[in-house]
Amino acid sequence: RNWSVGLGCLLVVRLLVNYWHTCWVTAEQLSHPQIVLKGQSRTGEPVVIDDFREAYWWLRDNTRTDSRVLSWWDYGYQINGVGNRTTLADGNTWNHEHIALLGKVLTSPEKESWEIARHLADYVLVWTTRWGGMSGDDIAKSPHMARIGSSVYEDIDFRNYWYDERSGEVSDMMERSLLWRLHHYRLDPKVPTLTYYKEVFTSKHNMVRIYKVQNRSRESKEFCAKALQWAREHGGGGEEPPPLAWP
Repeated sequence: RNWSVGLGCLLVVRLLVNYWHTCWVTAEQLSHPQIVLKGQSRTGEPVVIDDFREAYWWLRDNTRTDSRVLSWWDYGYQINGVGNRTTLADGNTWNHEHIALLGKVLTSPEKESWEIARHLADYVLVWTTRWGGMSGDDIAKSPHMARIGSSVYEDIDFRNYWYDERSGEVSDMMERSLLWRLHHYRLDPKVPTLTYYKEVFTSKHNMVRIYKVQNRSRESKEFCAKALQWAREHGGGGEEPPPLAWP
């Protein structure tokens, strides 16, 4: 009987120690903001990765308040909440065709993407975290962008849009895409100079990059501004925008 009591006490102590350790680790993880990360250098020194906040504050401090930012929908809330700028999509965008259009812009060749983006956005923001040693950036997500885009736009052949993480081999379609060029521009000498987009910001560890859309359509932006003003005055509604036209 004494043996069983001692074993029970030992198990309780072990559970309490595990519980305390779990609480401590969880508290440490939750105490850091989601857009500021803590890492280690190759020498073991602590490193603060502040690229994401840095990029959003750059938008806030260096762009007009009416600027529109095109990115994949994952970052929409952060662009809007931290950067205080209008984003084209976020986690609450249920319109499938809307997301598909973003997929088309990002996975199309530069000129073709610009013919659409110039009507929609002033800036394009891409996550390029693999340059900082982190996976899961926009290159990793881009096959899904192509697949979603192809569900609406039949000219997107998502089967030919791929990247082999192990070998580094990339398909011709991906290598010609806007996203690949924005991701690799200036950091990879094989990527040609951009024609329709201008680099305006790259974060400290090359993990977030922002480009300005050149020769944006003034007519499209003025239409949206007038429609927004009308909606504010009349409680919503208003004229639908004209359809985008591209070759």
